[in-house]
Amino acid sequence: MKDLVIGGYKVNYGNPPFVIAEAGVNHSGDFDLAIKLIDAASNAGADAVKFQTFRAEQVVTGAGKMADYQKKNIGAEESQLEMLRKLELKEDWYQALIKLAKEKNIIFISTPHGGKESVDLLQSYNVPAFKFGSGDLTNLPLLEYAAKFGKPMLISTGMSNLEETKEAVETIKGAGNDQILVFHCTTDYPLAPENVNLSAMQTLMKELGALVGYSDHTVGPQAAIAAVALGACMIEKHFTLDRKMNGPDHIASTEPKEFKEMVAMVKQVPLMMGSGTKELLPAERQYVTVARKSIVAARDIKKGEKFTSENLDIKRPGTGMLPKYLNKIIGKTAKSDIPAETLISEEMFSN
Repeated sequence: MKDLVIGGYKVNYGNPPFVIAEAGVNHSGDFDLAIKLIDAASNAGADAVKFQTFRAEQVVTGAGKMADYQKKNIGAEESQLEMLRKLELKEDWYQALIKLAKEKNIIFISTPHGGKESVDLLQSYNVPAFKFGSGDLTNLPLLEYAAKFGKPMLISTGMSNLEETKEAVETIKGAGNDQILVFHCTTDYPLAPENVNLSAMQTLMKELGALVGYSDHTVGPQAAIAAVALGACMIEKHFTLDRKMNGPDHIASTEPKEFKEMVAMVKQVPLMMGSGTKELLPAERQYVTVARKSIVAARDIKKGEKFTSENLDIKRPGTGMLPKYLNKIIGKTAKSDIPAETLISEEMFSN
């Protein structure tokens, strides 16, 4: 697969995974909180911080209801429209947020949650990639529209099957854009371990002809680490300053200290995966003679005495004949006296 380039970062299998801190709507409509999220995401080592771009009326009708997890996490019930109005990233914030992200050496991206108008807004600020949530996987007109700008397209696949995912990928390619990364994702907040289904991520790798990452809704770093070990080249995880804050996504998000630990862990995984060749590595060489064993004299052996299982033993160090030759030298004759615990060598015996 060719590299997917986002703000100078080369995303591909074998490279350190690109990590997105999904701030989403965890700014709760507060500019100062949005600023703090960017600062904290940068300090935690994320490569990008992602928000959501929309006006509530672009996303849902007045009849739209809150999801059960949103009711539970907010502790109240209202229409989706009312909830989302409080969570908008205001248009006059973008310039300052993008400027801060640049200063903090972290990439600013946002999900165009409000459709074509949101795509146009983000395009006007020249964001380096478009990220689409699972709810827009089947919104093929929007994917096609955004794809024509020629930027990397990052798409989540929660609530979908393989055919729907393939259709989204083919729609983007049909618009002349092959810069695609697909996130394996299960839509639930927080996500139980038994519903992670990381094996499906490997299916996407085989079937799509696109790079594959993992969008993580679990609690803790385990799923993200396992995903990178299985090949994910991008990780997205919800990010908050405090899970106890009021809002729909805080409780299923990761706090800065945990996020920083996760980033350190997932960045190490490609190093741990190595070359794939099973061989003696330079770091191991010093241990070969110390830890391996050799054939030794179990007791004093007289000249002319035959080697037997009683007068031979296997002990450290590993500088003599390998234990695998034991049966081949049993029955051979000692050429000279051999003191106990002497490492046996070919010069010491004859047929």
